[in-house]
Amino acid sequence: MPDFIPFNRIFKDNEERKALAGALEGDCWHGDGPASRRVEAYLSEWLGSPHVFLTTSCTHALEMAMMVLEIGEGDEVIMPSFTFVSTANAVRMRGARPVFAEIREGDLCLDPEDVAQRTTPSTRAVIPVHYAGISVDFDGLRAALDGREIAIIEDAAQAVGAFWNDQALGTVGDIGCFSFHDTKNITCGEGGAFLTADPELARKAEWVREKGTNRSAFLRGEVDKYTWVSPGSSYIPSDLLAALLEAQLRKKEQILEARGKVWHVYRDFLAEAAENGWIRLPVVPSYARTNYHIFHFHTRDAGDRDMLLQKLREAGIGATFHYVPLHDSPYARKHIGFRDALPRTEELAGSLIRLPVYPGLEPICKEIAERVVSVISHFYQNR
Repeated sequence: MPDFIPFNRIFKDNEERKALAGALEGDCWHGDGPASRRVEAYLSEWLGSPHVFLTTSCTHALEMAMMVLEIGEGDEVIMPSFTFVSTANAVRMRGARPVFAEIREGDLCLDPEDVAQRTTPSTRAVIPVHYAGISVDFDGLRAALDGREIAIIEDAAQAVGAFWNDQALGTVGDIGCFSFHDTKNITCGEGGAFLTADPELARKAEWVREKGTNRSAFLRGEVDKYTWVSPGSSYIPSDLLAALLEAQLRKKEQILEARGKVWHVYRDFLAEAAENGWIRLPVVPSYARTNYHIFHFHTRDAGDRDMLLQKLREAGIGATFHYVPLHDSPYARKHIGFRDALPRTEELAGSLIRLPVYPGLEPICKEIAERVVSVISHFYQNR
């Protein structure tokens, strides 16, 4: 086993090289070319979403969601504080206010009970984040919204190929947003996708991602010229990136199987440490089918986290923490005026450790798990 296991490594082989070489030989390097159309059609069929638009990132898909829903000044959008800053930035860029809510212990997803307490007449949308590829509790979330006209925008950046019951994440709410960043299970380096089943939202999304024009309708022959019809920006990725993504998607089952093996080995080997009360393991609810994007655990006390991380790194394991909660960030304190404490979020974020999970670790995952268990055992037995 190598002396040091990095936290992430892209899963690639000659298929990506061949796909990119083929795209380079073609005459279309811009967006919405043949590879882009094939990938969008593939995602649509695989996930069951009638409208799929590739984007330059999940960040841009979230920004598109705000624009097509016409969220703006005076509006509020509820989201977990335990998320990447893009979730909140998309809201702030429209002049709306992020309202941070608690997450649940176990799955680290948005807590529907806390959402219900934070909903006001100004609430226009809620953004559940499917942390680690584990679905939010949609039944609980819909009950919390109590039939009000509040859009559900899924931040499914980590959840490509994960499911809520038998429905693909990204297709359950009004809008779904994916990431294909190179830290994700399936990647093209930088990229994302915007999904919706609503034809009106899809029509607006097509305008927004095409710089606010109806150029796509023109290319389909639906209008005799195209013009400026809405706010928008340039959210269309190059066809070269789509070609890479197409090669990755062909290996999605292989990637899922390998990551699942690593994930389950970690969980099995760390079960005794959890039984000893040293750590807490992740929980996958019965309605969730994960894509094994992240394996995390929590230290017994938040104060243990940084010391244990250091011990793991000294043992050659590229473990790491994750998000610093947004509600306690300098920007949120100064510009949003969010003053509530979120003690559960703070404790869970402060005690979280992530272990490396990627297909290349499948042959050595048992040795890695043994090393991790040894470090945890030595750490707690000598405190």
